[in-house]
This record gives sequence, C-alpha cells and structure tokens, in this order.
Amino acid sequence: MGISETLKAISDPVRRDILEMLKNNKKSAGEISEKFNLTSATVSYHLSQLKKADLITETKYKNYIYYEINTSVFEDVLSWIYGFGGKKNEKK
Repeated sequence: MGISETLKAISDPVRRDILEMLKNNKKSAGEISEKFNLTSATVSYHLSQLKKADLITETKYKNYIYYEINTSVFEDVLSWIYGFGGKKNEKK
C-alpha cells in the first residue's frame, strides 16, 4: 500500500486507538471489540481498513484471530516524512 492509504487509515480516531492497543502485544478481535462502544461489524470494518493499509497483520489460532501491528509500514511513513526536513536556510 502507498502512503496515501496509510495516512487515510490512521486518520480515523478509532483506528488510532486500535493501533495503540496493539502497540505492545497482539490481541484477539474480541479483546479489541470489548474496548469500544461499537458493534462487532464496525470494529471488523476498522480492522479490515488497517489490514488493507498493511498496518496490522492477522494470525489465526484455533477459533480466534489475533492482530498485531506491522511496524515496517510506520518506518516507511517516517522515512517519507523525514524526507521533507531538508536543509535550513543559512544566513549570510
């Protein structure tokens, strides 16, 4: 996915909250859903948008799906943002 899709995905506050939840360890879809006052379908939609942007990955284990953050995408975004730093104007 490109930078545009990534930025669009993280523009939503619910998705940012999900990413915060996944920052330290993976969680099941149920664990994620119980933290929000949203329907399971809505949380599932947000998870699919994060997956589509490659910000999270999923692992299936028995009857559960676990999600974890994909840090390499964030590294790519930060690298792109840092590219705008440029050189500061020097005074003569």
